[in-house]
Amino acid sequence: MLRFPVKKIRKQFKLLLLLVLLTFAVWFTYLHINQGKSIKLHFNYGKGKLDSRSSDKYRKSEDASNSQEEENAVRCLFLLKLRKQNLSLVFHVSSSQFKGQANLHVFEDWCGSSVAQLRKNLHFPLYPHTRTAVKKLAVAPKWKNYGLRIFGYILPYKDGDFQFAVSSDDNSELWLSSDDSPLNARLMAYVGKLGSEWTAPGEFTKFRSQVSKSVHLMASRRYYFEILHKQDDKGSDHVEVGWRPFLPGLKYEVIDSAYISLYTDESSLKMNHVDHIPQTLASHGPVPAETHTRSKHGADMLQPDPRDTFFNIPMIDPSHLENVLPTCLYSPTYVVKDFPIARYQGLQFVYLSFVYPNDFTRLTHMERENKCFYRESPIYLEKFGFYKYMKMDEEEDDRPFFFPNPDGEEGWSEDRLQKISRSALLFPPKSSLVALNSRAKQTLGNPALTIPSPGNNHAHDNSHNPGTSHTNKERKKEDNKIYVTRPRPAKEKQSLISRQPREVFPGVFLYQNGKTTKLVNLSAKPKLSKGALRPAENPMPPNRAAIPSRFERRIRGVWEKHQHPLRPIATNVLPTEPLRVTSYLHTSEITESQQQRPDMDPEPEEEGGISEYSYEDVEPRPGWAEEAINWQRTFSVNSMDFETLRSDWNDLRCNVSGNLQLSESEVVDVLAQYMEKLNELNGGIYTLLRIINVEKRRDSARGNRYLIELELMERGRKVVRLSEYIYMLLHRGRWGTVYAKPLLCQPVMLQWKKNVMVHFVIPVKNQARWVQQFISDMEFLHRETKDNNFNIIIVDFQSEDMDVEQALRESSVPRYEYLRREGNFERSAGLQIGVDTIEDSHSIVFLCDLHIHFPLNILENIRKHCVEGKLAFAPIVMRLGCGSSPQEPDGYWEVNGFGLFGIYKSDFDKIGGMNTEEFKDRWGGEDWELLDRVLQNGLEVERLRLRNFFHYYHSKRGMWNSQSSKAPKG
Repeated sequence: MLRFPVKKIRKQFKLLLLLVLLTFAVWFTYLHINQGKSIKLHFNYGKGKLDSRSSDKYRKSEDASNSQEEENAVRCLFLLKLRKQNLSLVFHVSSSQFKGQANLHVFEDWCGSSVAQLRKNLHFPLYPHTRTAVKKLAVAPKWKNYGLRIFGYILPYKDGDFQFAVSSDDNSELWLSSDDSPLNARLMAYVGKLGSEWTAPGEFTKFRSQVSKSVHLMASRRYYFEILHKQDDKGSDHVEVGWRPFLPGLKYEVIDSAYISLYTDESSLKMNHVDHIPQTLASHGPVPAETHTRSKHGADMLQPDPRDTFFNIPMIDPSHLENVLPTCLYSPTYVVKDFPIARYQGLQFVYLSFVYPNDFTRLTHMERENKCFYRESPIYLEKFGFYKYMKMDEEEDDRPFFFPNPDGEEGWSEDRLQKISRSALLFPPKSSLVALNSRAKQTLGNPALTIPSPGNNHAHDNSHNPGTSHTNKERKKEDNKIYVTRPRPAKEKQSLISRQPREVFPGVFLYQNGKTTKLVNLSAKPKLSKGALRPAENPMPPNRAAIPSRFERRIRGVWEKHQHPLRPIATNVLPTEPLRVTSYLHTSEITESQQQRPDMDPEPEEEGGISEYSYEDVEPRPGWAEEAINWQRTFSVNSMDFETLRSDWNDLRCNVSGNLQLSESEVVDVLAQYMEKLNELNGGIYTLLRIINVEKRRDSARGNRYLIELELMERGRKVVRLSEYIYMLLHRGRWGTVYAKPLLCQPVMLQWKKNVMVHFVIPVKNQARWVQQFISDMEFLHRETKDNNFNIIIVDFQSEDMDVEQALRESSVPRYEYLRREGNFERSAGLQIGVDTIEDSHSIVFLCDLHIHFPLNILENIRKHCVEGKLAFAPIVMRLGCGSSPQEPDGYWEVNGFGLFGIYKSDFDKIGGMNTEEFKDRWGGEDWELLDRVLQNGLEVERLRLRNFFHYYHSKRGMWNSQSSKAPKG
């Protein structure tokens, strides 16, 4: 029977008590440390952003940042996201050596001025360009196009309520946690959201958003903080954070080194070690979801295309394609084998291929400034635009007419009307101006002959005086004028004054009826009465004397004011007829002041009526009229296919035009013949579902080569893909005439291998963030395509910022080779070293660059455009502009570059490989020199623009062999 050891317990009571106390001490210590723990995120590089739903919900909370409930909901979603990622816990213990500094991460070569633009950076937040520390929260690098991330701990100097403020040029954000955990950080203050906001140094009160609410802090604790800052290429760059006790009247003071500490010491870590970098709501802010961004950007290339995922469809049984077409020799005339080519002259022997259907590689969203696609001079387009492609319609009611004798008989027929030039009316000849001046002087010299008086009716109405009527007839015949009109529809006005004949030039009058503008015989004598005239009594307008000219009206007004300052000036009331607004060539508006005397008040303008202006200049001036806008002008145009104006020469001048477009009729004709042959051999088991891609290389002398890619239905049950080269052979006679029908055949030795190994060869040096990005892209490519037949060969020139071999070893790429070379960076030598390690000469070598974004179909594109002994592939990459990304691709096609080059290893060895002697200490031009030798050895170079094939923007600062000078202190 077992007994409880009471005696032993009594003897060891003190030890047991000490053990219990130690246990409780360890337990309380664990609880205390657990409150100060910091959770580290292990996201894959480039995949660390929140998913679209989290981003959308966070974006909504940002729009309503004053709502605490939405902000808490976003934080909960973020924490749930962390738990799903199997996070590891990293505990940071406060250390005195960490005090006095804060972590600083720099993201260079990135345009834009908003923090949202910084979050779009490919390397943000894990892979900065530089990792260093600052001694106070006030930074001014005196640089451009960069972003900063400053983080660490704030150490309050006393307990109490504090208020924070941020100032910067351009935008910035200050995030502060309620404790030492980065996960509890929230936005406290910021300068702008759009990128256009900025402040002067130390200006903490320019925007309401710069100042935070009061925050209670304790001196015994530390608080995680984070600052994000974005600077463009303008202004005086700076960012500083100030604080003050929450008391009125106190000024903000910049937070100095005594009150900050590092989050962690990064001095001994490689650039690809990112486990210690905190990822918070600040670093994963409200960035647009990928789908939302694609819908907003104007690049057509972002729209989905069946070419992008065609590789996922199983291939057709190769045995079903044997003997479908007769074989023929393939020997194009544009091959320049053994032809002497001068240095860099090979660019002129590279031809472009035609593509169907449209792959939308034309950068239409970049043609706002660059219109080189249209083959017009920029100066010509700036001056004349595209009006030469348009033929303006000339309506019958809109043409100017010429009346040779307006004072003659009535009713001139239309066949006697002649056109008159516009310039002759807008700019009258000098003789006409002289006549007008002399007539004005004559009128001023004898005002009694023309100035009417209210008490002298015969002076005002010449129709009651036969003597004066005869004199006026003679004078009117001497003053024959040209009358021009253009009818324009307008709203009717009920005012009688507005229906007066309208004088555009001296002696040129417009008269309207209900439907058109009539020019009447002014020499006829109207029957006027003292009262208002009825339309039936006055079918004609008043004569020349009854309608004063512009100069006569001005003289009469001055004279009447002088003789009878209190008497109103009598005016004739004209017949009431519907108004018809007219236009005199460039005269768009006729003023009411032209029907009234200058001393009379003008009629108020009615709604929708004619604007009033004053043309009371004493001296006539040509071109005084405003230019008319003919809103009714129409034009004719023919359907223009500007693609037909392009040639297959390698155009080095235009970098926004896309691939050449192949006509649909030609494609249908070729494919109809091929499908007939295919079903004839296989018993009609195939049905054409879609034409995915057709590429044509033109050879007018011997025939055209086609790459056809079709989606077929096999036996009505299975979808397969077909991708084959075919040849349309032309039978030409001695003088170039075709003596037989073109033969559709299978070119000998022109079949591409579906599963051939592709080797990516890349030389690198001190490009940790880009190397990590490249490895991540290759992992993603392998994961999405399930293609194991590619290999990565990295030649490292003693990189010091990361362990490249370890990064490759930890990656999931199917194959890799790491080669280390000493000395300075040499691109040609590095490429040659990588190619020399390849043992299989029947595999493809792809000379690659480090800063490339690859589409998912890149492997198949390389394979089908490289044929051993026949074809090499030089895809055209799109260079992204500063601040652009694959989701917002603003940039241009690199039409001059041939650095991205695919070729079989056997062909590469045959041409002699890279020129390592001449391009030993420099790079630039080695790709053109390689192209010369490729063409001289009888290979074709396929040149195509690839969809979603981008070259990231970067500067050469800090790259390869460059040495950074010591930064000045000032």
